[in-house]
Amino acid sequence: MANDSTRIRMTARAAAGQAGLRLDQAAAELFPDFSRARLQKWIRGGELTVDGLPAKPTLRLNGGEQLALDAEPEYSEAVLGQDIPLTLLHADDDLIVLDKPAGLVVHPAAGNPDGTLQNALLHFDPRLAALPRSGIVHRLDKDTSGVLVVARSLRAHTSLVEQLQSRAMSRQYRAVVMGELIAGGTVDAPVGRHPVDRKRMAVVASGRPAVSHYRVLERFRGLTSLAVALETGRTHQIRVHMAHIGHPLVGDPLYGRSSRRRRGMSDALAEVLRAFPRQALHAETLELVHPGSGETVRFSAPLPADFAALLADLRELAS
Repeated sequence: MANDSTRIRMTARAAAGQAGLRLDQAAAELFPDFSRARLQKWIRGGELTVDGLPAKPTLRLNGGEQLALDAEPEYSEAVLGQDIPLTLLHADDDLIVLDKPAGLVVHPAAGNPDGTLQNALLHFDPRLAALPRSGIVHRLDKDTSGVLVVARSLRAHTSLVEQLQSRAMSRQYRAVVMGELIAGGTVDAPVGRHPVDRKRMAVVASGRPAVSHYRVLERFRGLTSLAVALETGRTHQIRVHMAHIGHPLVGDPLYGRSSRRRRGMSDALAEVLRAFPRQALHAETLELVHPGSGETVRFSAPLPADFAALLADLRELAS
């Protein structure tokens, strides 16, 4: 058995919206760093309990139960290292902080079996295979660029996951949205799987709590540049929240399908938007407590060339 310092220990409470789900289904949502198969194994082995008691993967939850994971880590042999360039912002014994480019998928999945950030990390440091998801504790969408932190030790993994769960980790994004926002604000609306289109997320009453704070940086003709700070980190949270308030991200193919051309938009602006190939979202800063030193550290990723060019074009059109 692994000693106490090398065991994975995590807790999470089932949301009211997860009532009726099987234990293994809810666990996959609450502990997304682990595969369903691995979670089922831990449930059967009594390493993932419900309100302190062992249970079967098929147990139906009522909502509100406390799920506790206390398990030995397993090596990830399915994902192989690949020599893919990484832009490192920082690296030490506990952390790797990098600037993820747009177009790079974080984890292998259907349609992207390799060529991902996880493959690149395992080539950079093969020892990451001993950690859940090779140390990746949070994600950025394929076409979102910016700063991302990876745990390099189990101690760091536990600390970073706890900071994410307690909302102690600060993350700020840059975004360009459709429409002219007059002032900043907060979107406090639960996010969950879309009831019809399972590839999308949506604001739904049964979703998990989600809070995004935004402030206006610049206004253009028909568009607004924002800084967005996350309290929570739900899948597609900023994209869903901004679309929910009627201001989808520029270039968002999933939540802003009408953002390429709106009534009254000039031909010049329409051309600028057509030339931007992705959602206008960049993870700019990340602030956390270092798992080793206990000090608060802050990392920043500069705006990528395509995002900077978009802002320059919008300023020129507005002048």
